[in-house]
Amino acid sequence: GPGAGGDLPFFGSVLRRADCVRRCEEPRLGAVSRHRAAEEVGADFQRRVPYSYLQRAYIQLNKLEEAANAAHTFFMANPEHMEIQQDLENYKTTSGKVSLIDREARQHMEDYSAGVRHYDREEYELAIEFLERALKGYYSEDEDCQIMCEGPQRFEEHEYLDYKAGLYEAIADHYMQVLACKHDCVRELATRSGRISPIENFLPLHYDYLQFAYYRVGDYVKALECAKSYLLFHPDDEDVLENAGYYEGLLEGTVDPATIKPRKEAKTLLRRHKLESHLLQVAAAGLGYAYTEPNYWNRYGARQDEHSVPSSISSEPEDGPRLSLTKKPMPKPDRELKEGGPLLYSDVKFVYNSEQLNGTQRVLLDNVISEEQCRELHRVANGIMLAGDGYRGKTSPHTPNERFEGATVLKALKYGYEGRVPLKSARLFYDISEKARRIVESYFLLNSTLYFSYTHLVCRTALSGQQERRNDLSHPIHADNCLLDPEANECWKEPPAYTFRDYSALLYMNADFEGGEFIFTEMDAKTVTASIKPKCGRMISFSSGGENPHGVKAVTKGQRCAVALWFTLDPLYRELERIQADEVIAMLDQEHLGPNEMNINPKDEL
Repeated sequence: GPGAGGDLPFFGSVLRRADCVRRCEEPRLGAVSRHRAAEEVGADFQRRVPYSYLQRAYIQLNKLEEAANAAHTFFMANPEHMEIQQDLENYKTTSGKVSLIDREARQHMEDYSAGVRHYDREEYELAIEFLERALKGYYSEDEDCQIMCEGPQRFEEHEYLDYKAGLYEAIADHYMQVLACKHDCVRELATRSGRISPIENFLPLHYDYLQFAYYRVGDYVKALECAKSYLLFHPDDEDVLENAGYYEGLLEGTVDPATIKPRKEAKTLLRRHKLESHLLQVAAAGLGYAYTEPNYWNRYGARQDEHSVPSSISSEPEDGPRLSLTKKPMPKPDRELKEGGPLLYSDVKFVYNSEQLNGTQRVLLDNVISEEQCRELHRVANGIMLAGDGYRGKTSPHTPNERFEGATVLKALKYGYEGRVPLKSARLFYDISEKARRIVESYFLLNSTLYFSYTHLVCRTALSGQQERRNDLSHPIHADNCLLDPEANECWKEPPAYTFRDYSALLYMNADFEGGEFIFTEMDAKTVTASIKPKCGRMISFSSGGENPHGVKAVTKGQRCAVALWFTLDPLYRELERIQADEVIAMLDQEHLGPNEMNINPKDEL
């Protein structure tokens, strides 16, 4: 209010609320020191670290089911943790437990996933039940998220002892942190455990699924209500606008469509969200805060599965709404995806392309190297490989039933230069990996240079006495540049995944072993789309993203060896050891080690 003391009612309200919060907290939660944890503790709980301890404690008590659920709960937030992944496989093997419980699962997210599954099966009444429950849970979680943002804040830009802000500057500093936290609740509630990226367009999608599900069960009033709710977020969506018009036509003569309004809770949340955004941008402009408004309701995510937007349908009769589970336009990829370029070397034999391998950006080739080169490479492998090399020293990183050994190009060249293995054999490893790189770059018609990201000669050996009743994989299903999430049908391109990898290749050296087939799967990590039996000179290459989940079946007898290659189009992520290997090769060439000494045919383009 105006005049002296005009601000007292406002501050009186603030003081009363602070007193109310304090009086509420202490009787229910104990003294502040008991329930306001240190930042490190909060971070551990965010990463679900206690469940890692719980798993081990349950094992000591021989409570395998509880241990398995604790391990699964930890793994959902730490999908890169290979030991826990192996523990889960062991639980499934020893106890036969396949269904695991995430003890920290967000109920609104579980209900949403269940609703989408029922929708996919055309079980529309069940889909409505779960999606409505998901919406109720979402708004309840949103209220909790908003309140939790009112806790203590960290001031990254200020040293407390040197803080000289006045009254209103101090209030603004604190409030803007709180407001930014509240504004981000939309992202927080759309993000699965252990992920950084939210599900695109998460809240509006609830209404999009519901508008068609209600139409399917004949409830046109609810269908129109949900369509109008969706249009609050995307008022220019032509498909849903058309659907809303169709529903209005169905209700003509029975209900006045103008009386059917968007849902109140959606309208309230969106109004609040817009006001938060306005205040944040005002503060950024006037008070010097660094702030960029994210696109929280982006309709076109990085990846689109067939259920992402159920509003563009064409399976209805001509007089029905255009409602089909076909894909909406996707953003154009960073580069145009092409294939079928020349293989460069006359001996290399084309076997299958992407279509024949039931996927995208895949190629299978034979005769990339000869039988003699396979044998020579195998000999050098036996002389330079170390158990656990390339796997942080872990001899069985993916399964306890096999031993893994590996070596890099630089290591091979150093051993050759020191005379510990034949130099020509060490040079062969370098040369064939370069040959593979050139083939991949040419076949996929890349318009920029393909660089090595990592090169690894790896052998996996079946351990005797551990092969009976195996039901695990030699290498679990994964993607090379994103975190595969089969339950969400997503692949999250974020750390700790090697997000800079663009193409992958595996060049096989032998076939005298049992098992070990390379497999491609769907995003569910279960449905196999192609299976490849390794043999000398065979190479499989593919793009490294979520479009190509893959793994290796168990090697049950013998030793399986291959040269594994990962490539990037970004020179910033070139393999350091490869650059050093190039320098070693240049040094060897300066010492006049000619092609005959290297055992290379001068006529070979390589």
